Amino acid sequence: MKILFISLGCDKNLADSEEMLGLLTGNGHEIVDSEEEADAIVINTCCFIHDAKEESVNTILEMAEYKKTGTCKILIVTGCMAQRYKEEITEEIPEVDAVLGTTSYGDIVKALNEAEAGHVFQEFKDINALPEDSGRRVITTGGHFGYLKIAEGCDKHCTYCIIPSLRGKFRSVPEERLLKQAEYMASQGVRELILVAQETTVYGTDLYGKKTLHILLKKLCQIKGIRWIRVLYCYPEEIYDELIQVMKEEKKICHYLDLPIQHASDRILKRMGRRTSKAQLVGIITKLRREIPDIVLRTSLITGFPGETEEDHQELMEFVDEMEFDRLGVFTYSPEEGTPAETMEGQVPEELKEERRDEIMELQQEISLEKGNDRIGQELLVMIEGKVSGESAYIGRTYGDAPKVDGYMFVQTGELLVTGDFAKVKVTGAMEYDLIGELANEYTE
Repeated sequence: MKILFISLGCDKNLADSEEMLGLLTGNGHEIVDSEEEADAIVINTCCFIHDAKEESVNTILEMAEYKKTGTCKILIVTGCMAQRYKEEITEEIPEVDAVLGTTSYGDIVKALNEAEAGHVFQEFKDINALPEDSGRRVITTGGHFGYLKIAEGCDKHCTYCIIPSLRGKFRSVPEERLLKQAEYMASQGVRELILVAQETTVYGTDLYGKKTLHILLKKLCQIKGIRWIRVLYCYPEEIYDELIQVMKEEKKICHYLDLPIQHASDRILKRMGRRTSKAQLVGIITKLRREIPDIVLRTSLITGFPGETEEDHQELMEFVDEMEFDRLGVFTYSPEEGTPAETMEGQVPEELKEERRDEIMELQQEISLEKGNDRIGQELLVMIEGKVSGESAYIGRTYGDAPKVDGYMFVQTGELLVTGDFAKVKVTGAMEYDLIGELANEYTE
């Protein structure tokens, strides 16, 4: 059967999608790129914030039309929206033949077979269960980098977040399973391994009684073929000394951390259910930069949280200005059904949320450009992502740039480079989020 697979949302969702693709192709099905030629369509949905929910709904409705007018005979919905709105999906969109919850993606082949037999199929396993590893994962990121999901769920219960109700409690994937999967990914050509979870920094606490991310990292560094290892989603209060030390010692670990802090006003942090104060955030950031001077720090913020005043916003602006994050993203607060924040007093108008977001991003653009200019003249190691069409230039990423979310390096050269290659590049210019450079010399490990 020809199947179109659509993966929406975050990189953690993409890891689930790649598992499903492995199961489908392993059972003889063909993956296609066009809905016009698909016999079946699978949509792995997201509903973390309003925009993601809207995209998921629109995609389901759009693909449902191909059951009426195209070759599509089967429509399957999986992922977070499927978990959250299982009754609404089957009742309001009768074109959907099967719905799988967040821990049930291992039943994708069964769902397809049941739908093909004319049965409406639903599977919603315990959200606190740990899905099995199929061992057949299909890497969809181009092959040179891939996401290793080291844990499921979250125990933080921030007042704005629905993840615990969709993904369950925090549970680490056993170390031996992760090492086996990483070795497989390396055998498939993956050179950059990106560790993801709802929260990576507490890896191991449920299985081994303590934080063991640093131990996992040391073992991953021993895998032949892996050149870079990047860690995302590190809650700042959970950063610990052994983790910092292993980042300093192991050459393969990128000096890069993603620290979602969300705000800097103690009053708003408390309303959010966050477990840090502004003083603690300053202390953690200062320590990281002292211990690892070339570390690149990314963070994410929320504007317009219920009760946020202009004073809170200005405090956040001052914090951003003082901390000078290398990478920063801002979301407007999205009220989610069933969360404590949804019913809080002091809901902020959407227009004001957006104004505050734009103010922070304008400030960050200035910071990013200044940091880019500071790098002019430096030589940086770059992973080549592809060629600029019609020009003698390539697109690459430095250790300080995570794929899909950060900037790029535009490399001017007459040499022939290949996606996944590493090259030494001399920085000659900077834009807001991107660097420009010339090939200094080809790099050999």
